[in-house]
Amino acid sequence: MDKSALQKGRAYAAQNLTPNLEEILSERYDDLVPGMSESLIEWGYGRHYCREGLDAKTRQICTVAALTVLGGHTAPQLKINIEHALKSGASKKEIAEAIWQMAVYGGLPAAINGLNSAKEVFDAQKT
Repeated sequence: MDKSALQKGRAYAAQNLTPNLEEILSERYDDLVPGMSESLIEWGYGRHYCREGLDAKTRQICTVAALTVLGGHTAPQLKINIEHALKSGASKKEIAEAIWQMAVYGGLPAAINGLNSAKEVFDAQKT
């Protein structure tokens, strides 16, 4: 039996990201946008992150790079995805290099903001 995208997304989040991610999203957003948490898990993770062709680590590094290029206003999402990249097997060095590479495409301010976000995540893990 082929699992639904929602089931795949829930399994992916539990294994590679934050096991209670849907619950966290639900508590934060579902009162504003009912079903937002389920939609994100189903669409984002169940239909995109679960695709064949890239492993979880590579997908997370791509996500970190994209959020870096988008700029400082994505810092909350960037930090979460840096955490997810670490959980998916990316090293701090790989994450920092992916962020730094984005200086070519998003500019130095975007890369510096990204590195600041990475430092915050890395420093928080030390405590």
